[in-house]
Amino acid sequence: MATNPCLECGACCAFYRASFYWAEADDATPDGVPTELTEKLNDFFLAMKGSTGSKPRCVALMGIIGKSVHCQIYQRRSSACREFEASWKDGQTNPRCDKARIAWGLPPLEPGAWPNPGNFPKAA
Repeated sequence: MATNPCLECGACCAFYRASFYWAEADDATPDGVPTELTEKLNDFFLAMKGSTGSKPRCVALMGIIGKSVHCQIYQRRSSACREFEASWKDGQTNPRCDKARIAWGLPPLEPGAWPNPGNFPKAA
């Protein structure tokens, strides 16, 4: 079975701010993003703690970037995380994925990284 390359990466979670509409948090939506892991950006948006500084790393990211990682709230992650596509997952590159990987000293994913694009094991 092919592995999900995101489980060996995590660069996006330690490069970009993960911000989302406040109503995605669990104080407004059952099984939403755990509020204790967020911080207020403004009246409309929250961000994952750890993702807003000059050296971001989402507090929900567990493991070693480029080796073995997982999201401790994967089933409850925000739309910002759900909508971020890894390069070649659906047959095309994502320059934002490539940029985060390069910043962490990882090569961009190649088209063969997803043996069956669109049909792959889920990240933790």
